[in-house]
Amino acid sequence: METKRTSGIPFIVSAPSGAGKTTLCRMAVDRFPAMKHSVSYTTRKPRDGETNGVDYWFVDNAAFDTLVKGREFLEHAGVHEKRYGTRRKDLLSLLDSSIDVILDIDVQGAKNVRKRLKGGVYIFILPPSLQACEERLRSRGKDTPDEIRKRLEIALREIKRASEYDYIIINEDLEDAFDKLRSIIISEKIRKTRLIKKVKGLFKV
Repeated sequence: METKRTSGIPFIVSAPSGAGKTTLCRMAVDRFPAMKHSVSYTTRKPRDGETNGVDYWFVDNAAFDTLVKGREFLEHAGVHEKRYGTRRKDLLSLLDSSIDVILDIDVQGAKNVRKRLKGGVYIFILPPSLQACEERLRSRGKDTPDEIRKRLEIALREIKRASEYDYIIINEDLEDAFDKLRSIIISEKIRKTRLIKKVKGLFKV
C-alpha cells in the first residue's frame, strides 16, 4: 500500500559497496540543516566507531522478526547475508515535521520504497570503475578478501539497475560528486509541484 508523501522530501540514495554513498549522505546531512539521516535497523554487528541509534539500530534476528511481523517496516531486505530495514513510523514522523530525509539503502530497499512511498527522489551513486570500487573496499580494511569478492559480484548486479533511478552521480572526486548531490537536493526543494500549494496560499491565487 502506498503511503502519501508529506511535507518533507525523502531522498533515496543507493550504490554498490565502495562507491562512497555513506560519506556523501553524511555530507548532505552536515551541510543541510533541515535534513536528517534515516537510521535503519540491521542484524549485523556494529563496526568500530559505530554508535547504536546514530549509524544504525543494531538488533538481533528475533527483534527484527518481531518488527517484520508487526509490519513496522516501510521496507526491509537481506544484504550481504545481513538484514536491513527502514521503520515506517520513524521516517513518517520526520517527514510530517517538514524535515527532508536521506535514506541510505540498497537497490532492493529502494524498489520497495518506490512502491510504498509517494514523492521520493531516487539517486544512484557510481564509482568511476569497478577497480576503484575494489580499491576502496580494500583500503578501508573492514572486509575479508572473500567478503570483498562477494561485494563486487553484488555490485555488478546493482549497477545494472542504475537506470531505475532519477539521477546518477559518478563519484570520481568526492567534492565534485557532493556538488552534484547538493544541486539535486536544491533543485528538488524548489520543484513547482512541491511549492505550488504554498505559492497559492501566499498570493491568494
